[in-house]
Amino acid sequence: MKRTSQFRQTAAVSAALLALLFLLPLAVVVPFRDSLFSARDTVDEHEAEPFVPGELDASVTLRVLDGDTVEEMDLGTYLVAVVRAEMPASFEPEALKAQAVAARTYTLYKIRTGGNHGEEADICTDSTCCQAYIAEDRARENWGADADENETKIEAAVHDTDGETILYDGVPILAVFHSSSAGQTRAAGEVWVSDLPYLQAVSSPEQGDAIPNYYSRAEFTAEQFREKVLSALPEADLSGPMDTWLQNAVTDTAGSVETVEVGGVAVKGSTVRSILGLRSACFEWEIQEQTLVFYVTGFGHGVGMSQYGANQMAAEGADYREILTHYYTGVTVEPYVPGEG
Repeated sequence: MKRTSQFRQTAAVSAALLALLFLLPLAVVVPFRDSLFSARDTVDEHEAEPFVPGELDASVTLRVLDGDTVEEMDLGTYLVAVVRAEMPASFEPEALKAQAVAARTYTLYKIRTGGNHGEEADICTDSTCCQAYIAEDRARENWGADADENETKIEAAVHDTDGETILYDGVPILAVFHSSSAGQTRAAGEVWVSDLPYLQAVSSPEQGDAIPNYYSRAEFTAEQFREKVLSALPEADLSGPMDTWLQNAVTDTAGSVETVEVGGVAVKGSTVRSILGLRSACFEWEIQEQTLVFYVTGFGHGVGMSQYGANQMAAEGADYREILTHYYTGVTVEPYVPGEG
């Protein structure tokens, strides 16, 4: 009986210890269960605060055509998406402000002149028609670890220039811009049909060696060149020797081709650029083993503000108003409200 009693006591103690062994961790874990297992506390997802535009930009509502959808948004929100797409976020803050003002001006010019979309929309997100545009989530994917810093810079550029617009005779100008010039911008009349007093040739200080693809090269076989040119200029005569196909080039002070004869047809250098898909109209060419080789400087049409030139001016201490009044001749930069100009 004594052994049985001792055995029962030992078994009871063992059971108690075993229970304690399993219950003790729970006693420690339960008070902290929420912090350990709560999805609310452990998931650290970035939720960006929505952009709050300034008073003047907020007062303008745009109908923005994105694909087949028309979305309404305030001018400031639209401009942030444009600046994200049009200028590298790594650029100087004053250059980003200049870009914001140029983009705002271009948008208000489109509204004032009726735009390209009639009653359907004020502007679109297609860069070949209006201005480039990228939503915040896509931009953040592209930026990676720099997303917060980049978004803050771009939103500040738009907010800090609230309503400021480039004006000539009190109305918004056609504030076109391009990536980089060959040391000088081009007058509108050198590139397009009409000249404009505020789009004249001015010096541009971009540092070519620091700009990606500032110098580029394009090659075309005789067959490739004929196909591209004749599809756009069927009257061109490309039957003779290759060295007669391009003749009598006239260049402007920036070194861009103003006019050139292609197969006997006089065209603008900008037309040749478009036909061949060159990065700019600042080009030279030579024949190498029955291949036409083009050497190109800069990127874009060359009219208005050079973005890399603006960034260089900002790095040298210029503010955004100085940048804009340099690239656009005879203008002022001041607040503007549609309907009041």
